[in-house]
Amino acid sequence: MTYLARPNVASLGYALFLAINAAGVWGGVFPFLPLDFQTPEIIFWFFLAQSLVFSLCYFASAVGVYFLPGPTRRFLVKLACIPYLLGWCCLIAAIYFDRASLPLVVVGGAFLGLGSAGFYMLWQRLFASSDSDRGNLDLIRGTAYGAIMYFGLYAIPHAVTAFLIPLIFMPLFGLAIVLKSREINLDQPMFEDVPHENAAVYRAVIRDYWRSALCVGAIGFCTGIMRALAIGEPQVGSLVNMLSMAASFVGAITMLALWKVKSVRFNVVGLYRVAFPFVITSFLLLPFSSLEYARWQAAILYAVYSVVIMLMMIQCAQASRDRGINPVFIYGFFGGIVYTLHDVGFLAGTFSDQVRILGIDPLATTALMSLYLLGFMFFIGQGGFRRVLRHDPSAENIELIMLDGRPPTRVTRSTASQLPAEGEHETGAASALEGDFPAEPPTDFPEKPATVAEPMRNEREVDGRDSGQPDGRRRSGSPALQADAPRGRGRHNFEGDFELTDRLSKQAQVLREQYRLSARETEVMEYIARGYTVARTAEELIVSENTIRTHSKRIYAKLDVHKKQELIDMLKAVEL
Repeated sequence: MTYLARPNVASLGYALFLAINAAGVWGGVFPFLPLDFQTPEIIFWFFLAQSLVFSLCYFASAVGVYFLPGPTRRFLVKLACIPYLLGWCCLIAAIYFDRASLPLVVVGGAFLGLGSAGFYMLWQRLFASSDSDRGNLDLIRGTAYGAIMYFGLYAIPHAVTAFLIPLIFMPLFGLAIVLKSREINLDQPMFEDVPHENAAVYRAVIRDYWRSALCVGAIGFCTGIMRALAIGEPQVGSLVNMLSMAASFVGAITMLALWKVKSVRFNVVGLYRVAFPFVITSFLLLPFSSLEYARWQAAILYAVYSVVIMLMMIQCAQASRDRGINPVFIYGFFGGIVYTLHDVGFLAGTFSDQVRILGIDPLATTALMSLYLLGFMFFIGQGGFRRVLRHDPSAENIELIMLDGRPPTRVTRSTASQLPAEGEHETGAASALEGDFPAEPPTDFPEKPATVAEPMRNEREVDGRDSGQPDGRRRSGSPALQADAPRGRGRHNFEGDFELTDRLSKQAQVLREQYRLSARETEVMEYIARGYTVARTAEELIVSENTIRTHSKRIYAKLDVHKKQELIDMLKAVEL
């Protein structure tokens, strides 16, 4: 497991950014500023400016990259570095200029919100553009090292740290992301794609991921409420920062350990359903408990939130790779929902705290009780724990394929150039990429199986006609899920997985586990074996043709085959 913990420029740069940003979501620059400076008024206005600008930047990035993908990409680096530096300068100046401290703090909060969002976008773009193993590994390792660096900052006198951040630390992680960004392979479909020219693909992405974003946003809403209630107690902020960073460390190490020994598959919706009853119960107890309880509730909620934010970044990166969509768009859309709900919680918590000061505690208690009962009934109405234990086909899974003890291969321009060129027919992956598949599928395999290894469809959209699409096309998934596919040949088992009754799907699943193919790569491999053209496959999966070609090249590279017939022979050779 040594190589799993070995740092590199990307993971250390991201770690330093997380440490300085103090988990990014708490507004935790204040642990490094004097406590007498942190009045409730100063903290409120800083948090408000920083949070609002931060969330707005996510939506603005998603909209900007949708219409202007090229200029938005170039604008990101400038968007991050300059505002972040100016924000820290304003905060330091506010300490020494008492009369102008409030406007300086507001301006500084806005600049820091803008700079933080820009840096997060840059890091997300870097992780998404890398090979799945390399990108996820750098992200998880960076999260773990970020916690270590954060606690290391406490060994430095606070008065010195406030100046070291803009003068030393920020230039270091800024330089790291700039250098690593230059290594990004911009020839990938996710960067060549023009979103507004493929509106159907992006509508499908929004349909598939809004539920996960809403679940993470619900946790953000709860943490926003607690942050508002803690404004009057600066010590709470320090506790929250420390515990959230500790949770990030434990979560990252746990994920690395699990990933080392087994493939990890789960989805955010299922995790939220497990946590939901415990979260609302903790809020029910809040009016009847002490301030110490509120401090620990805030700290624990932010600890959970920090881990979920890491999972959000993994899922967004996976969506970019699997569907060939712009990484800034999916992360901006996902993060915009999450951080906006966090802001709503912050404002709601501020308002409820004012009401409590006026002496209307019984109303607050009644509201909490009502929310608890309504929320719990909703939870039960959605299937409760019984549905949690089943696979939910309506939500996209996060997938970490088990590492085999070797460092993940790094995909670069040079390695990509070794793959067969697109024009070299029947000599490599390209022979299966340019629409040269036979018009009819091989006779050995059925064209449209009834079942697949791991369905990725929405439960309401097995049939395109049921989904309201006039042309009868379905959203995404395996070739097994065609509208006219034979029915009744597969069923869900007690674990929620779809049992395989089609021989090719079973054989593809064996190769998937043996050669560490992702779920989407397995789907594309089945389409290739069944004789589908690139255009037809792209239409079925609602992605671009370049995305299908990229997946095919990766499949051929992982299987070490050079012709489509070799791939088919490999599938036939699998003994069940």
